[in-house]
Amino acid sequence: MEMTHFNEQGRAKMVDVSDKEITSRTATARTMVKMNPGTLARIKEGTIGKGDVLAVSQVAAIMAAKKTSDWIPMCHPLPLTGINVTFEDNGTDELYIEAIVKTTGKTGVEMEALTAVSAAALTVYDMCKALQKDMIIGPTYLVEKTGGKNGDYRL
Repeated sequence: MEMTHFNEQGRAKMVDVSDKEITSRTATARTMVKMNPGTLARIKEGTIGKGDVLAVSQVAAIMAAKKTSDWIPMCHPLPLTGINVTFEDNGTDELYIEAIVKTTGKTGVEMEALTAVSAAALTVYDMCKALQKDMIIGPTYLVEKTGGKNGDYRL
């Protein structure tokens, strides 16, 4: 298997995508935050002292997706054309976070989607840590991606 992120000296490099075709690309990522039922109930009721946890986490996810190349050294900065973040719970102790990220470009948006859900989960933790410190984040994973020369992927 070719090591695409190393130069002729064996040092890290950003892959050259100049010759790649521009295509429509999407990626969907998901994570989960496990917490006490009482913590999740307070999030849903909007009674967490730091404010609306889901609204702030949604904005954090969007901001993080747009800044992924600042966080992940070999990621290309991308003009994102859409970001949607949703929250769902199991009614007891698990909050699921999903992000769908879109672009039209020469490289995919998998890292942007993964970064979005990670930032949202970390924001949930930050806003609720005064109430509960033993929340568990994860697993975090890619659900689906479309576009590009490697084709589509679905978990």
